[in-house]
Amino acid sequence: MSEKMPASITLAATGQCIEFKAGDQCALQCLETKKIPVSYQCREGYCGACRATLIAGNVHYNEEPLAFVREGEILLCCCKPNGAITINI
Repeated sequence: MSEKMPASITLAATGQCIEFKAGDQCALQCLETKKIPVSYQCREGYCGACRATLIAGNVHYNEEPLAFVREGEILLCCCKPNGAITINI
């Protein structure tokens, strides 16, 4: 039996690692609880203002975003980390 890796978000610029808790709705909310400044507008994947670069790891989306997302990018407002991720915001 394999154990699931705890979900976390590491900020590439500072190396700060933030635990993603079960009650967090999305990566944006998780970062906000730690007072990490993140640009956002719609909070629903429409505008793309919360776009971040995914350096390592994988995410899944609560709902598929409508904003265009390039390879290597994620929308923080509508995704959750699958295990540990590293991002650049």
